[in-house]
Amino acid sequence: MKVALLMGGRSSEREISLKTGQGVAQALRSLGHEVTSIDTANGRLLPPGEELRAALPEGARVPAVAVSAVANADAVNQAEVVFLALHGGPGEDGTIQALLDLAGKPYTGSGVLASALAMNKAMSKRVFEREGIPTPEWMLLTRDAGAPTVDAQALGGYPLVVKPNQEGSTVGLSIVTRPEDLPEALDQAFDYGPEVLVEQYIPGRELTVALLGEEVLPIVEIRPQGGHYDYDSKYTAGMSEYFCPADLPADLAQRIAELGRRAAQVLGCRGVVRADFRLSPAGEPFCLEVNTIPGMTPTSLVPMAARARGMTYDQLVNRMLELAQEDWRRRHRTSRRGEPSRA
Repeated sequence: MKVALLMGGRSSEREISLKTGQGVAQALRSLGHEVTSIDTANGRLLPPGEELRAALPEGARVPAVAVSAVANADAVNQAEVVFLALHGGPGEDGTIQALLDLAGKPYTGSGVLASALAMNKAMSKRVFEREGIPTPEWMLLTRDAGAPTVDAQALGGYPLVVKPNQEGSTVGLSIVTRPEDLPEALDQAFDYGPEVLVEQYIPGRELTVALLGEEVLPIVEIRPQGGHYDYDSKYTAGMSEYFCPADLPADLAQRIAELGRRAAQVLGCRGVVRADFRLSPAGEPFCLEVNTIPGMTPTSLVPMAARARGMTYDQLVNRMLELAQEDWRRRHRTSRRGEPSRA
């Protein structure tokens, strides 16, 4: 099968996207597929085995049309399926998904609306609250609204979590324990966009629920060495301990798994999805966010959960391709019957 693999891009998660892309490319080739890797930052084709060497010149600026051109690239047009290995930014917020829908190409992962909702933490939290999915108390600040005012008591008091509203991989995230540290944390988060989420801090355990289509994979517990699961703890080998399946009472594990499934469902997600949770000392789970293109690096959580289910990395990648094709056929049949298709 001819597969176009989109990776890299210009988001703050470019480096992780390249690592994900390298692993996926190797798996696809070992499965016998014909793979063309494309860096969406500039539309450049990456030779086999060169995915991690796709460096951009320091300070390079890529015109917006470079991303738009991806949907019309010969490699994408010739591909039977597009595999998305992009994290953050236009690769995960529905932009690339919209281009591929317009180009009429099947692709892995969620569609336009689900991608946009999941990437926007405030919007996804509004959906969670509407659907009765527990999530930490929160407030949204905008850069253009003047000096931000944070009512810490309304959020349960300090510590508080401060993070950009539309970033992933804990980029720009701070745990603020003192009021005097709040302005610096806000400035750091605003560096990544015009909206910042300030959230109630939930002490306790870090858990994640991965879904592979309709199947809920074993829950993973993360125990970072530094006490906080930040960017380095996520992507540096040895910085965190992982336990899969997580040591949880059966009824609690079932409840968290069901909340993860529902969180993905109410946003309209499909394919491979990961829902992140905090479990309070009282045993109450809180959904933090949903990731529509989870990492597929050697230390990533979805491959770990799949291994606990008895799946190899290659089998996981193959199933992601199958899900993309199955969903495409389902939506195509629905459209041809004259009914609206779910993007």
